[in-house]
Amino acid sequence: MCRSKKKIALTMFIIVLLLLQVTPHLSNTSYPTEKEVCLGEEEEKLYKMINDYRRSKKLEAIPFSSHLTMVAQAHAKDLAVHYTFDPDNKCNPHSWSDKGKWSECCYTNNHKQAQCMWDKPKEIAGYDSPGYEIAYYSSKGATAAEGMSGWKKSPSHNPLLVNSGTWKQAEWKAVGVGIYKEYAVVWFGQEEDKSKIKRCDR
Repeated sequence: MCRSKKKIALTMFIIVLLLLQVTPHLSNTSYPTEKEVCLGEEEEKLYKMINDYRRSKKLEAIPFSSHLTMVAQAHAKDLAVHYTFDPDNKCNPHSWSDKGKWSECCYTNNHKQAQCMWDKPKEIAGYDSPGYEIAYYSSKGATAAEGMSGWKKSPSHNPLLVNSGTWKQAEWKAVGVGIYKEYAVVWFGQEEDKSKIKRCDR
């Protein structure tokens, strides 16, 4: 009887240890709620400028996505805090550090790590569709106006904004924005995720 109790106690101890080992990994799949996402003044301005630009091209506005905004805001902060901007850096600004609850990657200009970017919306925010990002850097601090000006002039970024070239067949049903210090990023998706814009306390 005593030996049986010892076996039960040992089994329970092993189960507890296993649970303790698994728990940190489970925390990586917990996402912030939609209520926790809000837009700062420049972020709201950026979202408006994107759709104003699309309307000027006779294109439909893209609905705001709280889930893609979670991703955009997380990446803008990750870049500002953990990434060193350098044109010679083999890891471009689509890269992710190992400092958050996501898989890290070095995104190179040959796009071999593209899957890393595409998967981030699902990985971080539970958005069940690939995401596509444009990013902008300014040493004096990112702004909506400067970001849009640069993207509109860029042959590789403007097509995502206005669905031209490679992106002509894409139908954007969601967009998220994030601005933090020197970085502004925008994420596009083809899965509907209509969300109400919540303004951050200003």
